Amino acid sequence: MKLLLDTHAFIWAAVDPDKLPKPAHDAIAELTNDVFVSAATAWEIAIKRAIGRLKFPIERFDALITEMGFDSLAMTAAHCVAAGGLPRHHNDPFDRMLIAQARLEGLSLVTLDDEFRKYDILLLDLTGG
Repeated sequence: MKLLLDTHAFIWAAVDPDKLPKPAHDAIAELTNDVFVSAATAWEIAIKRAIGRLKFPIERFDALITEMGFDSLAMTAAHCVAAGGLPRHHNDPFDRMLIAQARLEGLSLVTLDDEFRKYDILLLDLTGG
């Protein structure tokens, strides 16, 4: 399975793995799964940290991805165009980018955000059911 972590899922995986729902923890730990972290996540964390809404070692972002065995996912022009063209179910620009990337790259999004369900994308079932 190819997974794309929502920002909260990446933060929890990096600094507080006990907050991850068991299905997310298990899927991320499964060595046969490819786990991606978007450049949009770095952007979102950096902005939230700069305005004092989040504490996170952003200067270690790339190192954390490498240490955890994850892959970086760059934002391309195609991703940007797709994000801009999404229905306005979700107005968060970072989430819209993740939705577009998941759709274009065939990735399952790991998120607790119910708004993502309004889009035609693959989501990891975090209910454990």
